[in-house]
Amino acid sequence: MSEQISELRRLMEAAAEALDFEQARRLRDRINLLRGGATAAEVEDIDTSGLTRQQPGAMGLGTSQQKMTPPAGWRPPPKPDPMTKGSRRRGKRRG
Repeated sequence: MSEQISELRRLMEAAAEALDFEQARRLRDRINLLRGGATAAEVEDIDTSGLTRQQPGAMGLGTSQQKMTPPAGWRPPPKPDPMTKGSRRRGKRRG
């Protein structure tokens, strides 16, 4: 397995020298999978194109929470009028 990793590392460095960073990224991901214990057949089948690395500084509590973005043109509804008519006070009974 170390022969495979050294060959992939050589190819990754050659791709980086040729400024083919996409290929170098794919090779780097394959090396990491092999180091993590995946077999060569599993590495060939895995597609890592949709994976992104976590950004530094964004690794704390609540960072996995999605942020809601309103649709284009959306405005918040108007606030209710505090001087409403026809409402009774709390605690008073009709009687």
